[in-house]
Amino acid sequence: MSLAKTLWQDNSDLATRILGHGFVRGLADGSLPIHCFKGYVAQDAYFLESFARAYAFCLAYSTEREDLQTFADLIAGVRAELELHKSYAQRWQVDLSAVNPLPATNAYVVFLMQTAEQGDLGETVAALTPCMRLYAYLGRSLQTRDVAPLYREWVETYADPDFEKLAARLEALLDRHAGDTAPVRANYRRAMELEHGFFDASL
Repeated sequence: MSLAKTLWQDNSDLATRILGHGFVRGLADGSLPIHCFKGYVAQDAYFLESFARAYAFCLAYSTEREDLQTFADLIAGVRAELELHKSYAQRWQVDLSAVNPLPATNAYVVFLMQTAEQGDLGETVAALTPCMRLYAYLGRSLQTRDVAPLYREWVETYADPDFEKLAARLEALLDRHAGDTAPVRANYRRAMELEHGFFDASL
């Protein structure tokens, strides 16, 4: 089994907890209060900008031509997510220009930036991969249910096969550049924990 699959399996406890989280359940059945979703959109837009910067660090560290293209495509994927958040913000009057990050958001951003700045490509990819794999997992899992109309667009975005392809490409980078080391495992686990904390802070 590949390292990416091994790490995902070894952290399935957190993936299951997040799927059952009140915020995620509320997305599926439409019971999530609009003010919670608006807050999440603002925080996630702030986070995604740092996520793109971490990808940019990876692009700078990479030496293989194929990696340059993949990281460029992954950055483009983040840009597409930010456009979705912009559409949410316009629909529900959310100001994305002056977001004050919550402690959970700030902790995630600091973790990513500090990891990226250390310059180890494999360890940085290990910190980035959980977000992509988790959201693809949430989208696909929720899509199998009777999703309420209010947040259906969110579910469809992350259930989209194109998003799954990006997640798989990032996992391929993890398999290529990361070893099964303590720092890689720690970064993957920490990112999953921070994902859970991010949803906690959004309720």
